[in-house]
Amino acid sequence: MRKKNRLLSSLIVLLLIAVTIFFMFPIALALVNSLKTQGEMFKSVIEWPKTMHWENYKYVLTEVHILRSLYNTFIITFLSIAGIVVCSALAGYKLSRTPGKLSAFLFFLFLSSMLIPFYSIMFSLIQVASGLQIQGSVYRLPLIYIGLGVNFAIFLYHGFVKSIPRELEESAQMDGSGQLKTFTSIIFPLLIPITMTIVILDILWVWNDFMLPLIMITDYKSYTLVLLASTFFSSYSTEWSYILSILVLTSLPVILVYLVFQKYIVQGIAEGAIKG
Repeated sequence: MRKKNRLLSSLIVLLLIAVTIFFMFPIALALVNSLKTQGEMFKSVIEWPKTMHWENYKYVLTEVHILRSLYNTFIITFLSIAGIVVCSALAGYKLSRTPGKLSAFLFFLFLSSMLIPFYSIMFSLIQVASGLQIQGSVYRLPLIYIGLGVNFAIFLYHGFVKSIPRELEESAQMDGSGQLKTFTSIIFPLLIPITMTIVILDILWVWNDFMLPLIMITDYKSYTLVLLASTFFSSYSTEWSYILSILVLTSLPVILVYLVFQKYIVQGIAEGAIKG
């Protein structure tokens, strides 16, 4: 029996190693080829570069204005995440603590909106954004991300709030605390695990999103990092060395955030979805 358990454990470890290599290989390939010339890359994408061409990174940092695009991406991501967390935390808490037909109907509307594909509302979204003068603005684009992202966040918050004892709120109200103060001082600190899960998942989504900035941003000065990388694609040539350099620099902040806070993802989703 022990031999079988050891064999099973060894097979699981080998499987996990194989899966890790499978997912890490494209990242390693992008990193290696970002240090090659265009000719070396076309010759072989697997070979190790004979000379490390760090000038690819120097070019995208100095000539392509990647820092400006990094600022744009950061502003869009920060405002979007902040809006999603604030709106969805308040809505999820209120819907969870106010049982009734209206709350159930509103919660159903939020859940049903998750089933609508983005491409089915894309053209209507463009018309609405044009009417509200949201197109082309780095500071207004987060409004659309908030509208698209609150539904899933409300679903997670709604389930997580149910695991918090009502006695905490009742004690605070007996001490004269209002509902908003009770939420900000007592309830929201207890929502940190699910909040971190929402923040990480939405950072991965907003930071790496291509379609929404593509249809909403028209000014080159407002380009995000992903849009900036797309400018190196053309009908006649593709500057893969610069593209991979930009993609590597684009991915580093997200990878670091994910590695630091990855433990909250499984914990938050499990507690927010199962308890709901």
